Amino acid sequence: MASTPQAQALPMFYKDLIPLNSKEHAKWRVKPLDNASFMQSQHAIPITSDEFTSAARNYPIVFSVGENSVPLILMGLNEGVNTFMNDQGQFSEPAYVPAYVRRYPFMLAKLRPDAEELSLCFDPTTEAVGEFEEGEALFDNDQPTETTKGILGFCEQFEQAGQRTGQFVQELEKMGLLMDGEVSIQQTGVEKPFIYRGFRMVDEEKVRDMRGDELRKISQNGILPLIYAHLFSLQLMREVFARQVRDGEMPQVTEAPSVQI
Repeated sequence: MASTPQAQALPMFYKDLIPLNSKEHAKWRVKPLDNASFMQSQHAIPITSDEFTSAARNYPIVFSVGENSVPLILMGLNEGVNTFMNDQGQFSEPAYVPAYVRRYPFMLAKLRPDAEELSLCFDPTTEAVGEFEEGEALFDNDQPTETTKGILGFCEQFEQAGQRTGQFVQELEKMGLLMDGEVSIQQTGVEKPFIYRGFRMVDEEKVRDMRGDELRKISQNGILPLIYAHLFSLQLMREVFARQVRDGEMPQVTEAPSVQI
C-alpha cells in the first residue's frame, strides 16, 4: 500500500506527497483536522484484513475487481455517495474509522522507484500539517519528536497489515474462492430492483463444499474467520441502500437499474 511521491496516480485522498525532513519542516506541527471532508465523496475505502472484525459491524466488506484485488468497505453503493458523512465532513453517527483514513495525511512511500526503503511522507495540501503556533511539534533540535515517532510507528504497522492483507487475498485467489459479486435490492415503489455489480466476494457455496482438511487449515491460519466476517457484512448492503434512500441519494433511473460499485 506504499506508493512513489513522484507517481502521477496518487493514492486516494492524497493531492500531493512530499517527504518529511528536519531541515524543511523543523518548525512544523501537526494538529487534528476539524473534519474529514477529504473522504466525503468516497463511497469505497480500502481496509486491511486486520480490520475485518471491527469494520464488519458498520459496513459491507467487498473486494475490488481486476488484478491485485483489495478489500474495501462500502460507505455508499454509488460513486460519490458517502452515507456515513454529513455536510460538514463529519461522521453522522459513531462508526469504525478505517486505518487508511486515520493514517492521512501521512504515509510511507518510496522516494524513488528503485529505492528499497520507505520514507515518511505527507500531503502538504492538508490543513493538518504546517508551521502553526498550535499543535504537536514534529521535530525538536532536528530530531523527531515522540509525536513523529508515533506517526511513523502507525504507518509501519499499516504497511505490515497491508502485506498480511495481500497474502490473505492471494490465498483466496489460490483456492478459487473469489467470484464476481451481484446484489439485487428492491426499492419500495420502484418496479424493478437495483442490481449492484462491479465488486468481488467470497463464494459461500465453495466454502461450504471444501474438504474437512482444507477447512481445518484455513481455520487454523485465521482465514476462515475473515471469510465469515466478510460474508456476514454483506447483509449491511441493504442498510447502506436504505440510508441512501433516506438521504435522497439514489440515482435517477427509468428502467431496470444496474450499478457498478
